[in-house]
Amino acid sequence: FLFMLRQLLAGSVTIAIVIGMLFTRNILFLSGKFKFAAAMSVSTTRSISQQKGALIFLHGLGDTPAGWSSLKYQLPQKCGTLSPENIFYTFPAAPIIPITINGGATMPGWFDLYDWPIGVGSKDDPEGLDKAVRAIESTAEELENKGIPRNKIVVGGFSQGGAVALLAAYHPKYRGGYGGCAALSGWLTLPDELKDLDEKTKQTPLFWGHGEYDDKVLFEQQKFGVNRLKDSGVQTDSENSSYTIKSYPMGHMSHPDELDDFSKFLEHIFSM
Repeated sequence: FLFMLRQLLAGSVTIAIVIGMLFTRNILFLSGKFKFAAAMSVSTTRSISQQKGALIFLHGLGDTPAGWSSLKYQLPQKCGTLSPENIFYTFPAAPIIPITINGGATMPGWFDLYDWPIGVGSKDDPEGLDKAVRAIESTAEELENKGIPRNKIVVGGFSQGGAVALLAAYHPKYRGGYGGCAALSGWLTLPDELKDLDEKTKQTPLFWGHGEYDDKVLFEQQKFGVNRLKDSGVQTDSENSSYTIKSYPMGHMSHPDELDDFSKFLEHIFSM
């Protein structure tokens, strides 16, 4: 992989596109060039205050909100109560930042990455992670100001987005108190800082789906992250629908069964 990056650096191909293919669900191209989209949300005929809850979902490295905005259509097909008439969907956009594993080239990213692949013990970017979580906190506060209670807001994401969601939901320096957290092929960053969690954080419902053949964010990250959360007091082994830890026969991507399980998790959260 590093050899391929060096070859691309010497050529005319944009490396951002290559990394994007590895970390995103869908890549949006226009006239052969990677395009960055602004944050997207779903408008409905009902006011936000009348909706049952909200999903803040973060895309992965190199992607845009367009890569995952189809969730607003896919999830209601699996569970009618997740219709945009009932649930407010918002898909924030990551800033354009230099990425170390990308040779310093810029691309949409929530924080910097230093190691490849991303296994247990990979180096974290505390400053970048903090900026990402602060952005999500701002989005959540906007939803609260519009009438959606914090305990009805689920934070989630894919890959890098899932890592940010986990940090926002369970790190003790942040407000937390979300209705739930969903990590799709994500990983737990800053694990040594998960100490002295309050009760509302420990009780935050979790959905974590991961591919057994993931060679980008290694499958070992799920077991490590779940165990570290459990050791910190998070109730990851509950027998009810609030805690769902699943693996799927896939690489670094989404899976139909994963979306089925994700929709059931959300349905349970928003019906509580």
